[in-house]
Amino acid sequence: MKLSVLHRTTFHYGMPVTDSLNLLHLEPRTFPFQKTISSLIRVLPATRLRRFTDLFENVTHHFELPQAHTRLQIESRLRVDNLPLVVPEASREATLGDYGDPLVQEKTWQYLQESRRVGSDAEVWKQAVDLTSGEGSVFRQASRIMEWIHGEFQYEAGATDASTQLQESFALRRGVCQDFTHVMLGLCRAVRIPARYASGYLYNGPRDQLVGAQASHAWAEIYLPQVGWIGFDPTNNTLADERYVKVAVGRDYEDVAPVRGTYHGTAHCRMEIDVLVEKLPD
Repeated sequence: MKLSVLHRTTFHYGMPVTDSLNLLHLEPRTFPFQKTISSLIRVLPATRLRRFTDLFENVTHHFELPQAHTRLQIESRLRVDNLPLVVPEASREATLGDYGDPLVQEKTWQYLQESRRVGSDAEVWKQAVDLTSGEGSVFRQASRIMEWIHGEFQYEAGATDASTQLQESFALRRGVCQDFTHVMLGLCRAVRIPARYASGYLYNGPRDQLVGAQASHAWAEIYLPQVGWIGFDPTNNTLADERYVKVAVGRDYEDVAPVRGTYHGTAHCRMEIDVLVEKLPD
């Protein structure tokens, strides 16, 4: 499936601001099951973009705007070609005992640790043990966690914000895809399942059955032997298949925010975000 994505973020400032410094995660690298066809980022006022790869191998852009401006627009256009998701039976049946390979441990170690948004918590640990007890394989354990979050949590925009921590989301039982993903990461890591945060987009298709396609989307990825990182979306209770466009991965939202920046000037800022994901002809 070939998909195109338009992501436009516009900041309107109440008065001129200066010294704007920004970091972007808007261009995907090629992942297993996903090939990047093209990617273009445009910034107004026009400035030079510096492109590099971060510690998680994400394609990252940085730019500066020292001059005064009252409006900043960042627009990303990309196209990807996604393959159908295939999870071999051996990977579906793998248990934590199959993670002893030193290369696997090296790949997954950092995704078992606490992070800025996903800390350890006794209540989260107890819930994780209850959910995974009796589920033999890691795939079934992750699926059980995903199903529980989808059934127990209410999708409610405005109940949380970009700084909400795992413990707050877990107690509220409400939030958006970012919160659901942080909860899943915390539950998985509590029982030693390697789990990382994935950000990108979601193609809803003509039937409009999935939640989260109106903006950038987030889901969890679990490492499975022989196949690698596989996405589990607790917001929609489904695997992240060819309908998903993955842009960046990390320990939590802090590592993959699509647009992050600072500036000098007024606190009066209005932000507009437009996202359009379309299916391209094969």
